[in-house]
Parts: sequence; C-alpha cells; structure tokens
Amino acid sequence: MLVGFETSDDGAVYRVNDDVAIVQSLDVLTPVVDDPTDFGRIAAANSVSDLYAMGAQPRFALSFAGFPKDILPLTVLESIFAGGAAVAREAGMAVIGGHTIDDPEPKYGLAVTGFVHPDEIVTNRAGSPGDVLVLTKPIGSGVVTTANKRDLATAAELAEIVSIMATLNAGAARAMAAVGVCCATDVTGFGLLGHLHELAAGSGVQANLMYSAVPILASARRLAADGIFPGGTRRNLAYVDEHVEWSADVDDEAQLLLADAQTSGGLLMAVDPTRLDDLLGHLISEGTPCASVVGSLCEGPAGTIVVNE
Repeated sequence: MLVGFETSDDGAVYRVNDDVAIVQSLDVLTPVVDDPTDFGRIAAANSVSDLYAMGAQPRFALSFAGFPKDILPLTVLESIFAGGAAVAREAGMAVIGGHTIDDPEPKYGLAVTGFVHPDEIVTNRAGSPGDVLVLTKPIGSGVVTTANKRDLATAAELAEIVSIMATLNAGAARAMAAVGVCCATDVTGFGLLGHLHELAAGSGVQANLMYSAVPILASARRLAADGIFPGGTRRNLAYVDEHVEWSADVDDEAQLLLADAQTSGGLLMAVDPTRLDDLLGHLISEGTPCASVVGSLCEGPAGTIVVNE
C-alpha cells in the first residue's frame, strides 16, 4: 500500500509491481441538479476527478445507485446511468458493472480504478515551502446549486455551473504531468479551505491564500450577498476555522465562499515556482476553466492557512 488513509488523500494506491500501481476511489452523490442526465454526468466527473488528482489514468469503473423505484419512473434512472456512461467514455473509462438498491433518496456515483507508475504518483503530502498554489476551476458551485433548489438561480447561472461541474479534470491532469507536479488535490465537499488544510497538513507546511486571486463565480457572489449558502459550507467553515488566520479585510461572506462545499471542483496544485509559467501555459493550452495563482506554501505550523485580501 503506497497511499492509504494517513493524509486524507484523494484515493488509495497499491503497488502491483515496479512499473504499475493501482489507484482506486469511490464517490456517491445525491442530486445537485434536477435534470437526471446532467446529474449522472456531474457525479461521474466528480468520481473520476480523484484519479486525475493523483496523476492516474482512469481505466474502468463500477457504478452504484440508490433509487426510489416506487416514486420515480425507471426512465429517470436510465438517464442518470446514460449521463454517467457518457462522461466515463469521455474519460476513456469503461463502466463494467455495479450495484443498485431501492432507496427513498436518489444517489449515484462510481468506484473508479486507474493506473499510475509508482514513481509518478501525485499526492497531497508532497508540497514544499516556496511552492505556488494553482487552481483550475472557479469555486461557488455549492452556493449556486443551493440557490437552484430554492428557485433563486437563473437558467443561465445553472447552465454555467452544470457545464463546469461536468467538465473533466483530464486536461488539468495532463498539464500537471507535463511539468512534473507532484502535489495536488481536487476541491470537492470540504471546500477550498478544507482541502488546502489537508494538503498543507500532509506536507508539513503553512499555506498562504489570497482571497482576491481566488476565482469565484459571479453568480455565487451575487447569491452569497443574499446569504445563500448550503449547510455543508457552514460546517466546513466551522471545522477549518481553528486552522485559519484571517486578515481583517476578509469579511464573513468571503470566509464562507472560501469554505463553500464544491461538487466536481478543480485541481489545486502546489508547483515549484521555476515550473509555474510552464504549468500555466499547459493549462491554458488544455482549455481548463481557469488557471489561477491563488497562494503559496511556506514554513510554518503544519496545516495552518493565512488568508489575506
């Protein structure tokens, strides 16, 4: 076992031989959007993101679904599966089996398997003082999807966030591999702050985050101004707050946005500054949703985050 539970990394890694290691992860979601096909696409992209974050090539997956068969027609489940299969094909990954149960609340996700050379594993514990932090998707999906459940998001805002959440992190992973990034994680349910805390703690360093540099959806800013946040976001902030030093100009709304619970978010990479320009160039060439420098790592208490405007 090369990677296990120790630093809350994105997947488990098991060495098969000198040249091959297996990377596995499992993610299951409840619906974040109403359209079943879009839900399947987003859930599949979210599941396979863990493999991209660890530098692995996806190969196959098993699906899991919970479905209220006496409440919703089975055509809804078929659409969920179809959306998930479409994204799996885009990732070059076959869905070769799975399991479905009767459940009062719909759920769907994938157990994903990929391969990586043991010397090329990317982990959340390989950051070093001086590394620069780069984020490849904007944050705010938790705010927008929560607003949508309350009929407060516009059709255009919903379409934008669906497109972002269903976008694979494959291009970001290729860029990461091209320049030899060895430390990364994906930003999902614990929010940017939560996953950055895990990366900094695992790497034994302090992180510095620039709020003004973090890409945040305009729709999320608009809705956050009205106090719309999911419960998970507030719990995230409560959990990570003891590890964060806030500058006086970072207000409560900004703090919640940085802790916003994401679905299928981007990759957060720690890159040596001598490779930064090369990485940004590859990310732009790959057409990632963004390629934003949001902070850096430095010597300091492990897992601490200093947030400045």
